[in-house]
Amino acid sequence: MWAIRSSVSLNTIVLRDQLVRKVWSCLFIFLVEEENPEFWRAQAQTTLKTSLSRKLNTNVAKNVMLFLGDGMGITTITAARILKGQLQNQLGEETVMTMDTFPHVGLVKVYTVDFQIPDSAATATAYLCGVKTNLNVVGMSAAAKNGVCRTEKGNEVTSILQWAKDAGKSVGIVTTTRVQHATPAGAYAHSCSRKWYSDADMPAAAKRDGCRDIAAQLINNTDIDVIIGGGRKYMTPKGTADPEYPADASANGNRQDQRNLIEEWISQKKGKVEWDENTDYLMALFEPVDMRFEVERDPLMDPSIIETTEKAIRILQKNPKGFFLLVEGGRIDQGHHASRASMALHEAVALDNAVARALEMTKEDETLTVVTADHSHSLSFNGYPFRGNSILGKSPLFGLDMLPYTTLMYGNGPGHKITNNKRPDIRNVDTKSKDYVQQAAVPLDSETHGGEDVAVLARGPMAHLFQGVNEQSYLAHAMAYAACIGDNQQHCASTTTPTNNNAARARSSAPISPLISALPVLLGALLSLLLY
Repeated sequence: MWAIRSSVSLNTIVLRDQLVRKVWSCLFIFLVEEENPEFWRAQAQTTLKTSLSRKLNTNVAKNVMLFLGDGMGITTITAARILKGQLQNQLGEETVMTMDTFPHVGLVKVYTVDFQIPDSAATATAYLCGVKTNLNVVGMSAAAKNGVCRTEKGNEVTSILQWAKDAGKSVGIVTTTRVQHATPAGAYAHSCSRKWYSDADMPAAAKRDGCRDIAAQLINNTDIDVIIGGGRKYMTPKGTADPEYPADASANGNRQDQRNLIEEWISQKKGKVEWDENTDYLMALFEPVDMRFEVERDPLMDPSIIETTEKAIRILQKNPKGFFLLVEGGRIDQGHHASRASMALHEAVALDNAVARALEMTKEDETLTVVTADHSHSLSFNGYPFRGNSILGKSPLFGLDMLPYTTLMYGNGPGHKITNNKRPDIRNVDTKSKDYVQQAAVPLDSETHGGEDVAVLARGPMAHLFQGVNEQSYLAHAMAYAACIGDNQQHCASTTTPTNNNAARARSSAPISPLISALPVLLGALLSLLLY
């Protein structure tokens, strides 16, 4: 049983019925283009011709760019696509994101050696090092056990970032989290616990047994040319006041060994810890911990992921041998954990915009670009909303409890709030707010990851290797093969340098009619009649 309204007068029902009919009559006029079968046939034929004309790009990839949306499952991609369109005053569903244009798409299995549903450390080890491992373990094989220091020795595995550096390429990391977090750590660290950000986070036994914290490994394991993100507090001695938040004790440095890793890095690299495009090395740490959410950042103080990606590419592409760049939209995941879908989706849109800027700065015939996720979340997209309904809005259909619910919900998380055996009444709640917490079925302080396959999208040299359904650990090997780095280089001697056989973009979207673009206004009017 579905209910749109619980108790209204007969006159109100009749009046609203008349108004709804008028609104729908207007909608039919605007939807006439999509009602015409030729609209869809022409669009399909255009896409078909593009697909048939596409030639495989078998060049060696001079550059490899990996864009990792942390927690960006397929539901998140769909919802972010709609949000991106709606932010541009379109209906949203028909929007084509930059990642949507990538011609080769596959699915990736994300389980770990010991768990059905993974964390970001085990998955980073898979897609960066080419080896699956255990939950919470980073840069180690599955012989290393979570939190057990004595299992580290001899079980380290190297990443594609290291393979690229060994081949003479420049390498970089850009993240919206702390640079010691699980995803970036997978590129350079070897730790049986992803939580050992600094030595202050390690148990005494682990330090006594010779294990090293992740921040220390950041400056010692691999010669990384560009490091951009947050994480200042893990780099400086305990009690060191943060330069941006000197009065905030929680932002102070926390290293117990009293090392200043930033100064050590400057000494090693003879580089500059500043926003300097002319330097060969750059470490830019913009926050004590994670960088700010896209919708909360100060544009004068906090660079966007578009800006940090652009800065990294400008420095790395000076190397004639090419580069490897990992860009992580890490706060997609954190938005989901808080069950704040607006936060998560705006982060995903920002990542897609960063992908677009990176493509503008590089050449498709020599740059392999891969977009994927490490895992998904318990996010669901439900409720039969009308076309153009706000992706952050409410379903026009009420539940059996005669209460509305949002189009996006979570399987578990902090949004589970039951009072007197009833869900909250959100009829007068702004669910589009960045702070709104979506309702959840099961109460948890933090929403969990999901375990279904995630998408991988690829463009450029050897992008056709990223298709079908594969283990997540396959990705590192496919990227390395494309760039002729690491193992399996037998094909490289006979492979030519980039030519003009650019891989065409996969999809072509029909122009959006101005009439269709006006539909959100009409749909909003319709929904207000139905819901309020």
